[in-house]
Amino acid sequence: MTVGHAIITAGTKGLGLKVTESFVREGHQVTVTYWKDEMRAKELKKRYADNQLHIVQADVTSKKDIEKLVSEATLRFGTVDYLINNAGPFVFERKKLMDYSNHEWDLMIRGNLDAVFHLLKLTVPMMRDQDFGRIVNYGFQGANSASGWLNRSAFAAAKVGLVSLTKTIALEEAEHGITSNMICPGNIIGDMKESSISESREILDENTPIGRSGTGEDIARAILFLCEKNSDMITGSVFEVTGGLDVINRYR
Repeated sequence: MTVGHAIITAGTKGLGLKVTESFVREGHQVTVTYWKDEMRAKELKKRYADNQLHIVQADVTSKKDIEKLVSEATLRFGTVDYLINNAGPFVFERKKLMDYSNHEWDLMIRGNLDAVFHLLKLTVPMMRDQDFGRIVNYGFQGANSASGWLNRSAFAAAKVGLVSLTKTIALEEAEHGITSNMICPGNIIGDMKESSISESREILDENTPIGRSGTGEDIARAILFLCEKNSDMITGSVFEVTGGLDVINRYR
């Protein structure tokens, strides 16, 4: 795998933490963001040297913060080779579209779709200059076919839009050695977000067909594979990492 510099949004905890750990372990320099949980950011920072990891406080719904992120990242580590769009607001309360506030709708679109546009605008030119780049966005099971997601309308609408953006960038930037793909995690919740595959095998999960819960390591492994130099034949693709679980329809 080509050693380089990765930007990973929301990379200090949850699914993003395992991605960050994996990239650092592979020898990459990594810039990660956090939004509010400064304690977890400081805990992560203690584990790695300054020449390995840089942490930036940023709200991905803010264009100004995104500009600050890329500016600090490139000042510290130079060009960006990998862009992992892990961050994305989510309304945990299950409710119908008509019950969403204007603020909640705007938050979902800005954080899950607009943020990726602004980050692409700032990083793709650098990837073009070096004829190499890897972009990985996050979706949800069924996003590729624009599935309706009961009581998750705003989040689903933003992510389905991101599917098209992911595929379009893949087509437009292929000539520059840049790939763009999407990972769709399954129902990975609680401690499993920061757990390993070996840990999940010790806990029976009767709701997931493969018999264990998905973990942050599952997502990190998939992302690392897509970021390899020899994975350039894979672009414009959407991968569901769900263990066979029907995430969307499990409440019906």
